[in-house]
Formats: sequence, structure tokens, C-alpha cells
Amino acid sequence: MPLTIIQVGRIVKLVAVEAGGGLQGRLAAMGLVPGVEMEVLRNTPHGPFLIGVKGSRIMLGRGMAQKIRVM
Repeated sequence: MPLTIIQVGRIVKLVAVEAGGGLQGRLAAMGLVPGVEMEVLRNTPHGPFLIGVKGSRIMLGRGMAQKIRVM
């Protein structure tokens, strides 16, 4: 399921990034690799998407978040 449908407060595990190598590399540099757990901190219809990963907060555009598959 895409990260964008997860409710605030839920902790999920990254399964895959359905994007080209450029975006996959950029997300991997931020620590977003398959198997990492993340907490959804902000998910509103407008504005950026905010997640917590390994004690850091990462802000993503909604288009990026839509390409991240979690379980």
C-alpha cells in the first residue's frame, strides 16, 4: 500500500520504492531503504508529508510519498 494512505501515529515498514534510480538513490541517502521502520507524523490532504525515521524527521512531497510502498 502507498505511504500516503497511512494514518498519523502508525508505524510501518518500507517494502519498496516504485520510482526511477534517481529518486531511489535520493531516498536511500535519507535512510529510506527496504526494511526500515517509519512513523507517520503528518498526513494532510495538502502540504508535505512528514515521517520519523531512526530519530530523525523527514519531510517528503506527496508525489514522493505516493511512490513509497509500505506494510
